[in-house]
Amino acid sequence: MNLENVLPMDIEKRSFEIITEELGELKLDPDKESIIKRCIHTAADFDYARTMRFSDNVVADTLAVMKNGGFTIVTDTKMAQTGINKAALAKLNGNAVCFMSDPDVAARAKEAGSTRAAACMEKAATLQGPVIIAIGNAPTALVRLDELVKEGKIKPVLVIGVPVGFVNVVQSKEIIMASGVPYIVAVGRKGGSNVAAAICNALMYKLTSEQTNRK
Repeated sequence: MNLENVLPMDIEKRSFEIITEELGELKLDPDKESIIKRCIHTAADFDYARTMRFSDNVVADTLAVMKNGGFTIVTDTKMAQTGINKAALAKLNGNAVCFMSDPDVAARAKEAGSTRAAACMEKAATLQGPVIIAIGNAPTALVRLDELVKEGKIKPVLVIGVPVGFVNVVQSKEIIMASGVPYIVAVGRKGGSNVAAAICNALMYKLTSEQTNRK
C-alpha cells in the first residue's frame, strides 16, 4: 500500500480535496458548502452532505452578527467549548462558554429535577449581547431552549442542533427546526460535540479568512 506524501501543514488542505473529489457530482449550496465540508472532515462521514438543514438566510445573518463582535457561544459540553478555535474567537471579539460545571447550574437542575444541560439554557438566557447556542450532546438542552424561546426569555442569533444519540435526539432537532429560531441542524441521530465546534469554526473561518485576504 502506497502512502501519500503530504507535508504536515498540507494535511487539512489535502483532506478537503479528497472530500471534494468523493462528493463527485453532488452540488452543495456555495453559502453552506464550507460548513458541510467541515462537518464531513471532522467526522469522516459523508452523511452530513445530505442531513444538514439550514433555516433561511441563517449563514449570512449569523456572519453579520459575528462580524460586529461581542457575541457569546454557549456550548453544552466542555469538549465543544475546547474545540472552538480561540484565535478566530479573539479576532472576532467573541467568547465561548460552557456552564455545565457551574455550581449554580447543578443546584438549579437538582431543584427543578432537570438535566444540567437544560439548566444551562436558563443561564444562557441571562447573558447580555448576541448569543449562539451550540448543542452537540444533550437533546434536553434543545427542548428547554424551545420552551425559553416560547416564553420570550431568550432570542438566540443561531441554534446549532447536532446532539448525538438515541433518546429524544431526532425529536429535539425537529422541535428546534419548528421553533422559529435561526438554526443549523443535522437531522437524524448523528452529531456530537466535535461537530458542533466544527460548525462554529466554519462560520468564523468564513470571516477570518476574508479579513486575511483583505490584508
